Amino acid sequence: MSANMEENSMRGTLTDEEIAARNVIPTTNPAGEPHRIIADEYFSENDTFTQWVPTDPDQPGPAASEPLKPTVLSEAQKISDRIGNKTKVTDPDYWGLASVMTEEEAQLTSCMKVRVPMTLAQVVSASGKSAEHVQELLDALSVKGIIEYNWENPQHDKQYVLPMFVPGSAEFTLMNQKQLEEHPEIGTFFERMAYLPLTKVTKMVPPGGAGIGMHVIPVEKAIEHENQSVDIEHISHWLKKYDRYAAGSCSCRLGERTRNVGSPDDPQDWCIGIGDMADYLVETGKGHFITYDQVIETLLRAEKNGFVHQITNIDGEDKIFAICNCQVNVCHALRTSQLFNTPNMSRSAYVAHVDEVKCVACGACVEVCPAGAPKLGQKLCKKDGKVSYPVQPLPDDNHWGEDDWNWNYKNDNRIECHEAGTAPCKVACPAHVPVQGYLCMAAQGRYKEALGIIKRKNPFPAVCGRVCNRRCEAACTRGTIDEAVAIDEVKKFIAEKDLDAETRYVPEPTIASMRGRRKEKIAIVGAGPAGLSCAYYLADKGYDPVVFEKNPLPGGMMTYGIPSYKLSKQVVAAEIDVLREMGVEIRCGVEVGKDVTLDELRKQGFCAFYLAIGAQGGRRAGVGGEDAEGVSAAVDFLRCALDDPNHEVKGATVVIGGGNVAIDAARVSVRCGSDDVSMFCLEARDEMPALPEEVAEAEEDGVHVNCGWGPASIQVDESGHVSGVTFKRCTSVFDYDHRFAPTYDESDTVFVPCTNVVLSIGQSIEWGDLLAGSAVELGRGNAAVADAKTYQTAQPDVFVGGDAYTGPRFVIDAIAAGHEAAESLHRYAQKGSSLTIGRNQLHYVELDKSDILVDPNGYDHCGRQVPACDHVTSVLHDWTDVRHTFTEEQVKKETARCLGCGASIVDANRCIGCGLCTTRCEFDAIHLRRDNPACSTMVRSEDKMKAILPHAAKRGIKLLLKGKKKAQ
Repeated sequence: MSANMEENSMRGTLTDEEIAARNVIPTTNPAGEPHRIIADEYFSENDTFTQWVPTDPDQPGPAASEPLKPTVLSEAQKISDRIGNKTKVTDPDYWGLASVMTEEEAQLTSCMKVRVPMTLAQVVSASGKSAEHVQELLDALSVKGIIEYNWENPQHDKQYVLPMFVPGSAEFTLMNQKQLEEHPEIGTFFERMAYLPLTKVTKMVPPGGAGIGMHVIPVEKAIEHENQSVDIEHISHWLKKYDRYAAGSCSCRLGERTRNVGSPDDPQDWCIGIGDMADYLVETGKGHFITYDQVIETLLRAEKNGFVHQITNIDGEDKIFAICNCQVNVCHALRTSQLFNTPNMSRSAYVAHVDEVKCVACGACVEVCPAGAPKLGQKLCKKDGKVSYPVQPLPDDNHWGEDDWNWNYKNDNRIECHEAGTAPCKVACPAHVPVQGYLCMAAQGRYKEALGIIKRKNPFPAVCGRVCNRRCEAACTRGTIDEAVAIDEVKKFIAEKDLDAETRYVPEPTIASMRGRRKEKIAIVGAGPAGLSCAYYLADKGYDPVVFEKNPLPGGMMTYGIPSYKLSKQVVAAEIDVLREMGVEIRCGVEVGKDVTLDELRKQGFCAFYLAIGAQGGRRAGVGGEDAEGVSAAVDFLRCALDDPNHEVKGATVVIGGGNVAIDAARVSVRCGSDDVSMFCLEARDEMPALPEEVAEAEEDGVHVNCGWGPASIQVDESGHVSGVTFKRCTSVFDYDHRFAPTYDESDTVFVPCTNVVLSIGQSIEWGDLLAGSAVELGRGNAAVADAKTYQTAQPDVFVGGDAYTGPRFVIDAIAAGHEAAESLHRYAQKGSSLTIGRNQLHYVELDKSDILVDPNGYDHCGRQVPACDHVTSVLHDWTDVRHTFTEEQVKKETARCLGCGASIVDANRCIGCGLCTTRCEFDAIHLRRDNPACSTMVRSEDKMKAILPHAAKRGIKLLLKGKKKAQ
């Protein structure tokens, strides 16, 4: 990519010539001398890194139990900035440093002051050692990361610096990744030193951070037109100030990986050293030079992945030495504001504001926000006025202690909905598709973009537009006024673009790595909606998953269980082709457990498995005669009939069951030539699991629907063939707790003669030999037992989902399961990652539709649109879908009926002003404003108390006056 292009908002005032100069890799150091490489760069990879997982946060590292290094202990005390703490051998200040520092090295640094530069000659003079030996020691200390160096003086002499721990040597020591593999305990050393010094001071820190740690710098594009901004708030300012850059590893990602609480991002190359720091990283093996264009590429990829830009904040407003791209689930700098609930520590001068008129509650800003500032709420007023939302209290206005901290911030920040509720359509959808968002886009004629917003949550919109059970419509607020918005019909119209190779939507992958696609191999067993959705979202994360399917075609029940007059194989195939374009490999005709085993796949290099085999068997009724010839399970009957368009069914047919599959079996029987088709189900008409429109369509085809009957027995003739079914009256289906517990009147029976019986009373899960030799446990209904959040089974590398885990459900449920499974597999494949920390909590609450005030003049009064439908005189062997798609005019009318229930609500006290929300919003509904200019105050670390004490005094007075006022 070229950073010279005009759309690069981070170029600022850089000229083409200046950019061209920055696109040349430096060959000399800042003094004009050839680089002196004293260590080669080394990457600790997924299969080479080591771990040290403390059982207690304050568990000392191994060095605490080894012979004391007294000079190291003294140096630890000197470097540490923990207020009132005398360093002990059990403190991380000591044992972390002692893990990598020798006594002789400590004796050398004992003549150095923290953050006071010294040239080689000055160190030689102060230490009394030979220049050659001092250079050896300084080189070793530099490679280890205990000291750094630069050329920041008028003569450009190289000078060595003993840095603070954070940001400083606690990070640099981890960037020596060979050292980290040898001493993984320094990951915890870094974590502790980023935490312990802040526990007493954070509540007193003024806006701007008082020279402590890191500082959020906004997405440049979010503030490029802000007239009140100052230079230091712009990344472009720093990229112009410095002309050399190096990519290094992220210490937080590396360190948390060693602690087994990491994120699945590739830890390499996210930290950008700038200025002299770039040369230090390159010469000591902690990084490599990159061009200006590569810097821009890194920053843009970070934004796409939802990583926060932060700059070092310990040298005042004239100097930074790094731009970091931070992942909130592992970042210790972001933790300072999130754990302690003290945004002054790191927030920028900006706050996000939502334009409620434009906002459509799509949730994109909510999903990306690292601080949990925006949450989904409602746009509609309650009967007594607008909804009020809670606001995060701040230490500037309150007494603040540990009870006000939030140790669970990583998960709490992923609660995306206010308890007051949001748009019912998004809540009701198992995949939580942003319905309001794509209806708005469709209303604006932005159909390709609407398709993209759907596929963020559902990779099969064309399929679901035809066969979804429409829970979104059942929940639609418009339905309380007249009729629900025809959401699925609009989705079907939008998804038509997916059926044409020229217009289909193939997402650009979002890969959390600067090194290309993921190399780890993941196997998915079962090419149904759960397995294929998992593959889609894994491919979107940069994997090339392999899907194994025992049938000749992929699609599972979408292909083999749904009649083509509802869902044609061409529609399924077209949407599956998108997955292939994304890098998904589908191997059909391979039954895992029979043709190849899981162990054999492990030997082929597959590191994780998703078993999504569905519920492909039929259940029996448990009555006499059900083994007779002419009796079949619905799933078997449909698979056979749908595979052969000319399949014949002769004589009368009885279908037992009241769900959508039973409806399909009955309608297929009619099309296959059965001269009389009857359905019998336990439920009353209004209790039938099948959708009302499905029942109506079946009756139009000539199916007789009989409610309130259960099978008593199946009669068999002398030849062993079914001759009829005796039914008994069902008096109730559910017990008081709505559990399935049918009761019957045994004296009220009816005999129905027939030649064919189709049992559609449930489906079974058939594992075959798939689980042979594994630790996977099976539970109720033969479903696999797994963690409800991660889908991980007792066999750690095996995950399950879809009907094989839940039992038979709908396509959209399987899609939602596949999406979540992809997240789990991604985290599992990247070792050292937590499967649970920072996941979307999937906590959505529907607004109270009984307590809303809808202005009669505030919505379109047009009635619900109905798609055209062809009339056929006979359905015999007719498998065409007679239902039309909406016209564009109907789409305009139907989308205008949406009430626009939901909106994002921003808590300004939680916002850290990163601007990531603005990169996600496709409706121009969220913007940054410079509400907190004091947050751009940057001071040197040495002056932090000069900033903290006056602020602490003002805070103390404010709280004192507040207390007196409260007492009055």
